[in-house]
Amino acid sequence: MLYEFKSRATGTVVMTGPVAEQVLAIVGKAPGPQGIFTVEQMGPAIAALQAAVERERTERESDPRDADRHRDDEDEADRTPSISLAQRAWPLMDMLRAARAADQVVTWGI
Repeated sequence: MLYEFKSRATGTVVMTGPVAEQVLAIVGKAPGPQGIFTVEQMGPAIAALQAAVERERTERESDPRDADRHRDDEDEADRTPSISLAQRAWPLMDMLRAARAADQVVTWGI
């Protein structure tokens, strides 16, 4: 399942179901077949996503297992790339900022 976020102020952002549902949970929105971010809701949503990104970044930096992932003697083929919340949430955060500046809502649908 794919979620498609749209706004008249920006292009479209498409996310897979699990990623979109994680991001929506962070901002306090219930996942569903349709939804909306009003202009008034965008500021708190952006702040919630930024706080979650910072929490994850802090946890990754303090995780001793993460230090092992960056050893020089590790075979590059054995490394599994990890996609951070920051990478996953950035397109929606950027969309929310642009829509807020243009005083436009952001809607989503499945």
